[in-house]
Amino acid sequence: MTSPLLDVHVRSKRFGAREVLRDLRLTVEQGEIVSLVGASGCGKSTLLRIVAGLDRDAQATVRLDGVDVVAPVPAIRFVFQEPRLFPWLTVARNVAFDLGDRQPDRDRVDRLLAEVGLPGLGDRLPKQLSGGQAQRVAIARGLFVQPRLLLLDEPFSAVDAFTRLKLQDLLLGIAHAHRITVLMVNHDIDEAVHLSDRVLVLEAGPGRIATEIPVAIPRPRDREHGDHLRTVGKARLALHAAHAF
Repeated sequence: MTSPLLDVHVRSKRFGAREVLRDLRLTVEQGEIVSLVGASGCGKSTLLRIVAGLDRDAQATVRLDGVDVVAPVPAIRFVFQEPRLFPWLTVARNVAFDLGDRQPDRDRVDRLLAEVGLPGLGDRLPKQLSGGQAQRVAIARGLFVQPRLLLLDEPFSAVDAFTRLKLQDLLLGIAHAHRITVLMVNHDIDEAVHLSDRVLVLEAGPGRIATEIPVAIPRPRDREHGDHLRTVGKARLALHAAHAF
């Protein structure tokens, strides 16, 4: 039996006197897309930061392919709720930000921009982009270093509904093409079921995984299909049981 790509054990994470996470165990297999859902404040985003090596105060062990993660590494990339682009840099420079002052391979940057639906926009500044376009740049930046694991914290929450649907399909295509494993925080149950191989429901006070819901629906998925609607219903009941509503 092969080991999972990601293996996480958070023994405890506190913010002052408040314990946010306790005895949380999580594994993710290579190539999986896994969504974390739960009430606000149950520790979903905090868990992503721990996995990314951005939170060093947690009592936690994070292993990527058997190697301890104690600080940010190129093999793990984080895409936040908002794009966090540098306004003084062009789109191309934002995508290749990890290179610092070195000149990027412009052909490679342009290929990534084309892949996320932004061909020919490399010389624009972030202020010239729509919200959906800016988030596509953030995804391209996450892909630039060819990570093994992509962490997404509600990456589509700030865009309109139509753009959100397009970005969901974009993410699925990119994850498949690049063979990237995805762990994401989501508040949209329908989106979580549409995108994921598993949906993990977290309970609060302190946060831990209450329920795991496998999504055994072939892709491409139909949001109106009975299997999809039944799985959404299961997730909603699990959230009620975890007092997320």
